[in-house]
Amino acid sequence: MRLKDKVVIITGAGSGIGKETAVLFANEGATIIVNDLNEKAGQKTIDEILSNNGKGLFVQGDVTRMEDVKHLVDKVIKKFGRIDILFNNAGVSGVGQLHEIEPETWEQVFKVNVYGVFLVSKYVIPHMIKQRSGTIINMSSCIAEIGLADRSSYAATKGAVLSLTKSMQVDYAKYNLRINALMPGTIYTPFVEDYISNSPDPEATISSIKKRQLGEELGKPIDVAYAALYLASDESKFMMGSPMYIDGGVVNGK
Repeated sequence: MRLKDKVVIITGAGSGIGKETAVLFANEGATIIVNDLNEKAGQKTIDEILSNNGKGLFVQGDVTRMEDVKHLVDKVIKKFGRIDILFNNAGVSGVGQLHEIEPETWEQVFKVNVYGVFLVSKYVIPHMIKQRSGTIINMSSCIAEIGLADRSSYAATKGAVLSLTKSMQVDYAKYNLRINALMPGTIYTPFVEDYISNSPDPEATISSIKKRQLGEELGKPIDVAYAALYLASDESKFMMGSPMYIDGGVVNGK
């Protein structure tokens, strides 16, 4: 029960890493507020938590809409009175070389991956300041540290999130807040599964992706969820403004 009685908001918790983290945190004693744009997916996550005697609720919403974010935070404070942990997990991918990307596509990737982190944090942090405690986990990526073909928009957003994390930590350390970033490699999420299956040669695509890792295997959502659990728990109390790699050796191994 490493998160006993903690109130946790997880954005993008309808599938993939967000869902695995929500279930894991609930099993560790936390009350989970599942947020997702997809109502069906988000409800499925909270139903799984509640069916296993977990606690929490689902709040549908778009992390890029101020009205949705304010509704989310206000609802949590009204019902539970506090927010102990925020996991800014919601995000979208971006594929293509810079000259191929349409401006509106570039803007949308930044809107979700960077502005979404800003907006949810903006409305959660005042409550954490009032409590004089809180933990924020931002979803960056190992791609913030390396070059990867056809991922310019995604890489730019994840680099921004990493830099934002460090600056947030400097600003809010005096209020006893901890802010760290997760840096996953390629994780076998539904998005990656769809990307592979829709490629011209799925076998060649998955083989190419696996070769990025030292062990030549893809990570699983639960691998990142366990890392998030460490950052959310008091066991990581001396980690502040730090990137945490769960990348199979992509950055530091080759």
